[in-house]
Amino acid sequence: MTSTSTESITDKPGPVFLYLHGFASSPGSTKARAFASWAATHGVRLEVLDLRVPSFERLLFSAIQEHVTRAIDAAGGRHARVVLIGSSLGGLAACRVAEADPRVAAVFAMAPAFQLAARSEQRIGSDAWRSWKESGWLEVDDHATKHKARVHFGFVDELARIDRELGPWPDVRVPVRIVHGTRDDVVDVQLSREWSRGRRHVRLVEVDDGHELVASVPRVLAEADDFLRAFLGT
Repeated sequence: MTSTSTESITDKPGPVFLYLHGFASSPGSTKARAFASWAATHGVRLEVLDLRVPSFERLLFSAIQEHVTRAIDAAGGRHARVVLIGSSLGGLAACRVAEADPRVAAVFAMAPAFQLAARSEQRIGSDAWRSWKESGWLEVDDHATKHKARVHFGFVDELARIDRELGPWPDVRVPVRIVHGTRDDVVDVQLSREWSRGRRHVRLVEVDDGHELVASVPRVLAEADDFLRAFLGT
């Protein structure tokens, strides 16, 4: 877990901001670094979490949720007040944690990976899915290391179970802003449209970009400025 400051996260008043990166990403991603600079500019506390837990190969969504919850505990225990900023898988994690934890005050999500398990099967095809299930492993591009890596089937199997038990749409009751690219070929923007429809506390901002939103970072940060103004003291 990294921080934009060497001071304790309990040294200053106000909410703690936690950044949650995406699948096959890391705390060193472009958007994570952009938000670290954004937080430093605003003088707020930001923790960029490493969600490759317990490892990338053995990735589990439950371990990710537990890791985020421990970070919230560290932010002040039951009295903590936290804003979650998440990209893709991190956006999904932010929504699931907010669904369960009343200490989350707001969620800022970029291309949240709703219904990831179901979409994974559609994305890779039935043959590759069957092979993944039977062998237990799928080779993927690891954006953090720039090499091939493998992920065990338990990752999507657990996600599918979570969606069955809790429902495919996280029941988030706090304010949410989503930024999603209309040219996203990894997480269809239609998912964010469907989830935000009828939820008055959720606002979807669509941009002309792909899944990584790299070209839209200035717009993303501007949306964060606007949405999180009450937490920034500006």
